[in-house]
Amino acid sequence: MQTDLRGRDMITTQDFTDDEISTIFDVAFDLKRKRAVGEPHALLRDKVLAMLFFFSSTRTRISFEAGMAQLGGHAQFIDSRTTQVKHGDTAKELGAIIGRYCDGIAIRQVDWGFGNQFIREIAEASRSPVLNMQCEIYHPFQILADAMTIIENFGRDLRGKTINVSWAYASSYQKPMSVPQSLILLMTRFGMNVRLTRPPEFKLMPDIVEQAKENTKKSGGSFEILDDFDAGFKDADIVIPKSWGAMLTTTDEEESARIASKYTNWITDEQRMALAKDHAIYMHPLPADRNVEVTDAVIDGPHSRVWDQAENRLHAQKAVMALTMR
Repeated sequence: MQTDLRGRDMITTQDFTDDEISTIFDVAFDLKRKRAVGEPHALLRDKVLAMLFFFSSTRTRISFEAGMAQLGGHAQFIDSRTTQVKHGDTAKELGAIIGRYCDGIAIRQVDWGFGNQFIREIAEASRSPVLNMQCEIYHPFQILADAMTIIENFGRDLRGKTINVSWAYASSYQKPMSVPQSLILLMTRFGMNVRLTRPPEFKLMPDIVEQAKENTKKSGGSFEILDDFDAGFKDADIVIPKSWGAMLTTTDEEESARIASKYTNWITDEQRMALAKDHAIYMHPLPADRNVEVTDAVIDGPHSRVWDQAENRLHAQKAVMALTMR
């Protein structure tokens, strides 16, 4: 176990060693047990987390606020529309000032080509740790929760397990690619057989793909890119099909939607799940476009782990906060 994570930023899991990631899981499972048996764990008493939201949220806001309360601290919800954040405050000013007021800064900013840079500039100026609640490149806390859920189903040794990280059609809006990118970055560190399945127009960032390949070389397992939706499900142990936008093909949302409309048959249904292994689990970070991305029969069915996955956001986030904000 690593005991030197105090003050560390969590912007991407790539910044953490395998031992440090393992420590996060150890603490997360311990805090989950403590909550289950009603054991108090006010590890961050009198600590304050500032939460800067530039995009709306449900699970992220609720889980971070609940997590800080359970750890004995306080979470401030800061909406960019009701503060001066959008009217002149620079990233440097926000980092320097909020970092003095609060013991941690959590940020959700997913604007394409801007969000990650903005978060990093705040982190550079802040004396307190900065936590990435999601940017256009990474979604580290979602992926830590995903990994917890997979470990609960298959154990800590995931070598040889096959995970299918797949695009799926959705009509609601052109979603960020931060979830699939963070998934392939973390899952390739466990010696798993990682599949990235997507139509040709829905590529991920080349440098992220290269990092995933490098992770695979170090950990074993495999990494492959497919463009056949059904092939991605074949004999998989874990399937995580979700939509993301075609940002590397076009930044025009209407054009991206037109491209996506060619693939409306990329929906996870019982027929697709039958291609996976009998014990396969279905996961989705939510919200899912029901009966567009996934049928009710699958997301509410015996293979689904979406509620456990959503709960584990709470425990993974509490673990990182407890380790970094002490």
